[in-house]
Amino acid sequence: MQFADRLQPLQSNVFADMDIAKSQVQKQGMSVIDLSLGSSDLPTAPFILEAIAEALNDPNTHGYSLFGSTQDFRATVAAWMQQRFGIVVDPETEILPLIGSQEGTAHLPLALLNPRDFALLQDPGYPSHYGGIHLAGGQVYGMPLLAENNFLPVFADIPSDVLAQSKMMVLSYPHNPTTATASLDFFESAVDFCGQHNLALVHDFPYLDLEFNGISQPSILQADRDRLHSIEFFTMSKSFNMGGFRVGFAVGNRELIKALRQIKAVVDFNQYQGIMRGAIKALNSDHAVVEGVVATFKERRDVMVAALASIGWQIPEPAATMYLWAKLPDRYAHNSAKFCLDLLEATGVALSAGSGFGKHGEGYVRFALVYPPEVLREAAHKIGNFLATP
Repeated sequence: MQFADRLQPLQSNVFADMDIAKSQVQKQGMSVIDLSLGSSDLPTAPFILEAIAEALNDPNTHGYSLFGSTQDFRATVAAWMQQRFGIVVDPETEILPLIGSQEGTAHLPLALLNPRDFALLQDPGYPSHYGGIHLAGGQVYGMPLLAENNFLPVFADIPSDVLAQSKMMVLSYPHNPTTATASLDFFESAVDFCGQHNLALVHDFPYLDLEFNGISQPSILQADRDRLHSIEFFTMSKSFNMGGFRVGFAVGNRELIKALRQIKAVVDFNQYQGIMRGAIKALNSDHAVVEGVVATFKERRDVMVAALASIGWQIPEPAATMYLWAKLPDRYAHNSAKFCLDLLEATGVALSAGSGFGKHGEGYVRFALVYPPEVLREAAHKIGNFLATP
């Protein structure tokens, strides 16, 4: 049997590789504290679940969910965008429901790239962004995200020959895995740069609410109010703990929305309409649910930073997201994958290797704060014992 060449770049995945290792450890009888995957352990709010449950008894929700049946959801998103960011968008042409934001970031390259075209991605960056480019037959240019630049790309460093072959740039702030945030001024510079070079500007925005200093995170569309170049992806997974329901949406340039809708029409329809009703309830709700989520992850951040400091591992306090981005001890500085495997085998604590997020992620590991404080302290204690072993 023969398979397509496009599968070759997809052979290795930071989450899949660790999942295999976790299974092997568990087969040996060791319990695992899994801090490798950013899947929230918090429950979906009851009022959201009630809206979904009520829909089950409505036969009008039992058929295919085509674009027209998402009108209420799109209108709700438009109202939410205006209330949240002061941006007026057309729900018919500038909003598209998605089966999670990852559907959008993975499929949009199919609409933008011809084989061998370049996409400008963050390095380190979320693996799905890379996968979408590979599926489209494109080439990736990784824009280095370095600590000395506050984990922001330097656009002037992108080679001119790469720019000449580039069609799109993908950004995501607050950033996974580095936890960095970006200002509106930075987004304005990105919009200007993409306009000068005729690039589609894609912003993946799953952590818009998970900010701990009380600073509202800007939308890329606030920097591109006429939506000349930009599309932004949102998800209900993080703010409302709806990861398993797979509901997100895209907002932005109508031509980009139209192109993504054309790809989507070939691949799938939409979610069950009952899930969309739950999402409508969430978007129309007061901020209490989101505030609770933010408070939970802020407490976990504080606990884990302090617990790691107590074992001698000093980590900068992140301003956002549900992660810690930690520079490795010297003896593992150039092999984050080995550190993660050695730690897992010795302690049952699973982390994500920085190298799995790109070349410039080497030397770091990512902690996902998806357990309550007492478990995080236990994990830190086990890590301390591991690091103390010669």
